[in-house]
Amino acid sequence: MMAYSARTTISKLFNRRRFSLTPRPGSPHFSTSAAVASEPPPPPPAEVLNGPRILGMVKEYEDYRRNLYGGLTHKALLVDAVGTLVVPSQPMAQIYRQIGEKYGVEYSECEILNRYRWAYGQPWGRSRLRYVDDGRPFWQFIVSSSTGCSDSQYFEELYNYYTTEKAWHLCDPDAEKVFKALRKAGVKVAVVSNFDTRLRPLLRALKCDHWFDAVAVSAEVEAEKPNPMIFLKACEFLGVEPEDVVHVGDDRRNDVWGARDAGCDAWLWGSDVKSFKEVAQRIGVQV
Repeated sequence: MMAYSARTTISKLFNRRRFSLTPRPGSPHFSTSAAVASEPPPPPPAEVLNGPRILGMVKEYEDYRRNLYGGLTHKALLVDAVGTLVVPSQPMAQIYRQIGEKYGVEYSECEILNRYRWAYGQPWGRSRLRYVDDGRPFWQFIVSSSTGCSDSQYFEELYNYYTTEKAWHLCDPDAEKVFKALRKAGVKVAVVSNFDTRLRPLLRALKCDHWFDAVAVSAEVEAEKPNPMIFLKACEFLGVEPEDVVHVGDDRRNDVWGARDAGCDAWLWGSDVKSFKEVAQRIGVQV
């Protein structure tokens, strides 16, 4: 009964529905195309968030899952790409300026960054999907808006740079060892990313494509996080049910809320977990 109680409480606390395809009276506007609420729900009551109590509930819930799945808390792990698996080797604005100098780009890195943030936040297309196929139309808009340069050669050089090994590095040098241990223990692993079709070539360039059982790319499945559909597609690719899956990512809205709305468990990278070794240990696999 204690395990069941913990499971029920944890589910209510962490898996509250944050998306709806139909607006409710008095609720904020909802978008049917992206299934994204414009405002988060109110937080749980303060007494529920008592530190020792919630930690005890989490441990009890994870013990329950280990008993259910033969020592493991989850049957599959989903991993976000940018910000969790890999990060740019150099700041974006620095690269935009360095490559752009020979094409007449004069904005400072600070100006490029500010203009990039503005451009990235603009509505994009009727479907609201930024990454369609190779994503070129979207990225052409971003690059020209960020730098003031619409030179096609500049764009192609910059676009191709981000498909190369030198543009990225792994967030965690132990990633390969951990993923091998997880898969050996029977835990399936997949990448789930808002990215265009360059992601697969990029994973090959980084020599890490063989670490994963599946890759769910928003440009291919036509759904971007936090839309639950991309997580459900990843579960389908792996042949597992959402409730048997945990997703790890660095964005609370896109990764944590989106995954939980799909019925998956979710841990915030850099907060709930800070290394893939810690991820494996929480699942129940020693590395």
